[in-house]
Amino acid sequence: MQAWQSTINMWPLLGVAVIVLGFLLRLHPVLVVVAACFTTGFAAFMPVEALFASLGTAFVKTRNLPMIYLLPLAAIGLLERFGLREHAQAAVARMRSATAGRLLIVYLAVRELSAAMGLTSLGGHPNMVRPVVAPMAEGAALLRNPELDDEQRQRVRAMAAATDNVGLFFGEDIFVAFGAIVLMQTVLRAEGIEVDPLHMALWGIPTAISAFIIHAWRLRRLDRYLMPRAGGSA
Repeated sequence: MQAWQSTINMWPLLGVAVIVLGFLLRLHPVLVVVAACFTTGFAAFMPVEALFASLGTAFVKTRNLPMIYLLPLAAIGLLERFGLREHAQAAVARMRSATAGRLLIVYLAVRELSAAMGLTSLGGHPNMVRPVVAPMAEGAALLRNPELDDEQRQRVRAMAAATDNVGLFFGEDIFVAFGAIVLMQTVLRAEGIEVDPLHMALWGIPTAISAFIIHAWRLRRLDRYLMPRAGGSA
């Protein structure tokens, strides 16, 4: 009996495989998640009634989440309708020393420091990168090279999105109340290893500094890539 209780059932992890396969096949996300839930539930021998009850409870708890995302998107869309992107580009045009790389390096520093303090919602692709950061970086690139081609414009936008990702990912690892740090502490404590969350967060500082240096170097290379063709590109 004790041997049976100590056996870990790995079959519920099939739900993860269903999610990966569904996203690789580019199926509808809602259908993929529901299929993964049913796969995990059946693999864990959950009764059908309990499975539907769990899905219903999760739906009731998260039914207001779409409004949290839709309302900011509507506000940002309204701002773009009245020229937010154009104003952002005009503001950069008044900074004669600004380049796309320098501007994104500043945003990387702000994003990483704010995430390190737990302010992860200050940035983001839909509410900061697309309407503000990317247009400003593109405007700075146009100052140096008024004849940007489409490939160069797409590179600037991609690097703006990547800058937000890098700053958030490595910055939030320094925040002591970050979910991943709490999760690691819980797992280690279950194994009999006591670790101070503050100590774990401090060890994220060298990684964050290294990420900042490496990505800042990539952004400097972006400026070379955006130089006029006559002056040579990287």
